[in-house]
Amino acid sequence: MIEYLSQHLWQMWAVVAVLCLILELTAGDFFIICFSIGAVFAAVSDPLGLGFYWQIIVFAIFTLLSLYFVRPFALRYLHKNEENRVSNADALIGRRGRVVEAIEAGGFGRVAIDGDVWKATANIHETIPVGAYVRVIGRESIIITVEPANN
Repeated sequence: MIEYLSQHLWQMWAVVAVLCLILELTAGDFFIICFSIGAVFAAVSDPLGLGFYWQIIVFAIFTLLSLYFVRPFALRYLHKNEENRVSNADALIGRRGRVVEAIEAGGFGRVAIDGDVWKATANIHETIPVGAYVRVIGRESIIITVEPANN
């Protein structure tokens, strides 16, 4: 097996490149893709007859070049106008939802937003009934704070 891998290092580099692409899909900050670019160039260097240590050098050089040139370009043009991108639960602030479990005065209830149900508390001291529309105004951990929405 080791003999096979040493004779076909391009396959190992191709697997590294694909794994890095998959990991990049989870991150989305164009950092891991630079390693994928380096792995592609290392894979191309194997059929050219370069040894393993030279392939590692090619991998390192092209990864660094990608970090300095490709990543800033990608961030500038693919994430433009998104200086303060919100994600995950922070993206809920300002969204509207519907109460699915009454929010008791000073207590908790549940609010559905885009098919997800969130534990919620209200900023007013009144019960918000089931079916009422609310707007998210804040969040603390996984508990959102809502206010009645003016339809």
